[in-house]
Amino acid sequence: MRIGIAHPYDVGTPGGVDAHVRQLAAALRGGGHEVEILAPGRAPVGTHETVTGPGVRFGFNGSVARLSPTPAAARRAARWVRDGRFDVVHVHEPSSPSASAFALRAARAAGVPVVATFHAAIDRIGLLRALRAPLRRHLRGIGASIAVSREAARTQREWLGRECEIIPNGVDIGAFAADTRPERDPGRGAGTGPTVVFLGRADEERKGMAHLAAAWPTVRARHPDARLVVAGPGADAARRLLGHTDGWSVLGRISEHDKVALLRDADVFVAPHTGGESFGIVLVEAMAAGAPVVASDLPAFADVLTDDDGEVLGALVPRGRPEALAEAINRVLDDPGPAVHAAALAVGHVARFDWSVVAARVEDSYRRATGSVGCSGA
Repeated sequence: MRIGIAHPYDVGTPGGVDAHVRQLAAALRGGGHEVEILAPGRAPVGTHETVTGPGVRFGFNGSVARLSPTPAAARRAARWVRDGRFDVVHVHEPSSPSASAFALRAARAAGVPVVATFHAAIDRIGLLRALRAPLRRHLRGIGASIAVSREAARTQREWLGRECEIIPNGVDIGAFAADTRPERDPGRGAGTGPTVVFLGRADEERKGMAHLAAAWPTVRARHPDARLVVAGPGADAARRLLGHTDGWSVLGRISEHDKVALLRDADVFVAPHTGGESFGIVLVEAMAAGAPVVASDLPAFADVLTDDDGEVLGALVPRGRPEALAEAINRVLDDPGPAVHAAALAVGHVARFDWSVVAARVEDSYRRATGSVGCSGA
């Protein structure tokens, strides 16, 4: 099958949707499909990729993204669809005024079947209801609709009355497994105490770094040999927030290789996010690496951490509560046994998120779309 995948975010600013698209494309190519990618950007960062021009900063739902809402981007998307001769076009976040929205319009005009994936979870729909009618018109003709989580599906249902099949984000689970653990560890020194890890954009308020920084002195008071390792964009913000404490290191952006090593090394992985999360891929990665998890009680995080029997394979704490966060971390460090047991169960639980499973389900959606089997709300 010849597949075109479009997403709305500038490839020069790596993020979760861009990573999802690239990993999905790799999995599909591994299954024998031809895949081309369309996204905003000044220049392609990979092969079989077309860019629609540099993105412009837009703030929404607690984060900032670079979109390309220009007429030039629309023309490039139309040309990409025309020249691609695709069997199916897969658009991600087609409600955003950017490359994927233009690809949807061009594919519909050309009679190419379309699959759409919706990633965002919006806590308060509010004024977005005013956009319901024009967006419903824009999204017509989609052959299969996917949401990456129950929260993303809820957003589409409440906002646009669209029902979606839930197919989660994928992770290369094997890359995090114990038998593939990298030899090099970017953060730990010999003879140090337990390691607490935060991985994410420390400069985005909704990622909760400020709450972790506020909790950290309480953790250190009970466990003076504990160390906090922060990795990801926003290193300067993390250092400012942690400046009044000790026992921490900020790595900034790290490679995938070092990320795996760091997660394999974690005695506790902490996700203190405050909202705006649709899935929680960092939790899946940490669980696949065998790290005990302490996370905010966001619905998306609870879904990822809860197994088929209803057991929560980690600790959920009230969001925005540094004292509760500190107590949860201390409980794991005081008595690691229960958390280690839950983490061992979690390794098996997250197998459902492996790309071998997720890509096969996406392929099924392509077959439905090309067979003109519609999705409710389309």
